[in-house]
Amino acid sequence: MPTGIATPLPEAEPASAASATPVAPPLLVGNAALADPVWAARVAQETGIPMRALLGYAGASLALAAEQSGCHLGWNTLAALGSVESGHGTHDGSALGADGTALPGIFGPALDGSAFAAISDTDRGAWDGSSEWDRAVGPLQFIPATWERWGADGNGDGVDDPQQIDDAALAAGRYLCHYGELSRPERWRTAVFAFNHVDSYVDTVAATANSYAVPAG
Repeated sequence: MPTGIATPLPEAEPASAASATPVAPPLLVGNAALADPVWAARVAQETGIPMRALLGYAGASLALAAEQSGCHLGWNTLAALGSVESGHGTHDGSALGADGTALPGIFGPALDGSAFAAISDTDRGAWDGSSEWDRAVGPLQFIPATWERWGADGNGDGVDDPQQIDDAALAAGRYLCHYGELSRPERWRTAVFAFNHVDSYVDTVAATANSYAVPAG
């Protein structure tokens, strides 16, 4: 494991909408409505994270704090993953709509063994549009087989959609929390390493998470 790389600061806690005077816009439903929009507007401006993406990360963190109180997953870890994986849903000209869905959809390269590990089709193209090779999907780049296990409905519409930021952030959070108490640096690194088995990837996510936590504090 590389040395000299910062591990995440204590995970940043998003403000809850319950403590806020303004009411979240009607379009924000599910987990996104849990976060204080005033806090989100400030942090979005200070970090450069698109506000709709930030609400997805913060909402998932708040939902997981109630669902799995022993996990201690901060929104900034989810935001760091979203930044590294897709530029918060902006990869290749995509953008998150007001409903949190990436348009056009975000798809990684075919996992045909040429540049990345070979993974034959597991979803008959249902999520990734390919019936030959799997492709990572959505703003948090889930492989279809992983989404099949961890897919979540973070916006409460009854559909688990990896292209929708609330769904993807909740699924990613549950995946990470599966590794235990993430306030422990070694456990945090193990969980993020499971996302991508490269130490330099973990270091980049750690540095990005730290950079988001400081202005949001």
